[in-house]
Amino acid sequence: MENNQTSRFRKICVFCGSHSGHREVFSDAAIELGNELVKRKIDLVYGGGSVGLMGLISRRVYEGGFHVLGIIPKALMPIEISGETVGEVRIVADMHERKAAMAQEAEAFIALPGGYGTMEELLEMITWSQLGIHKKTVGLLNVDGYYNNLLALFDTGVEEGFIKPGARDIVVSAPTAKELMEKMEEYTPSHKHVASHESWKAEELGAYPGQENKPQ
Repeated sequence: MENNQTSRFRKICVFCGSHSGHREVFSDAAIELGNELVKRKIDLVYGGGSVGLMGLISRRVYEGGFHVLGIIPKALMPIEISGETVGEVRIVADMHERKAAMAQEAEAFIALPGGYGTMEELLEMITWSQLGIHKKTVGLLNVDGYYNNLLALFDTGVEEGFIKPGARDIVVSAPTAKELMEKMEEYTPSHKHVASHESWKAEELGAYPGQENKPQ
């Protein structure tokens, strides 16, 4: 993609850790992903923290001139915010409201390396795609093989009959930000939804009214 071209996505939600990990490769990957978002003129939605990988990617996108929306529960502010945040910060009541708001605002999702919270957010968006709640692309930045075991578990789920082969393809993964974004730009869902997108009631599931009018 040339610098004068725009992405199919206007806003991407990035799930990532409030820690940076023990190796510099993870911090480098967060900055690299931020650079890719800036290059493609994509705004950032994220968890609102100013520390760890969250702080790195949010500052990079903000310094690149694009909008940053951080969504954080009030209870986590003393833990995940240190010093000044960048961009817009929206304070919500709890984790459910945080995830629903992040999902509503974004047109696609990417998970960087992170802990239980990052993995839970990733898996929920995969599940929502499988169920038909959303039709948005879900990306996994597999930095230095961090998620190899998780991807292998998904493959085992297919082999053992718990995950349908088409649903395995919900997850778009790559080792670098550039390769991941290229794959996501070209991604077309091939799995069959468990239920029709129209059958889900947004008010019950924290989904997003009007999302059918947004680019998928």
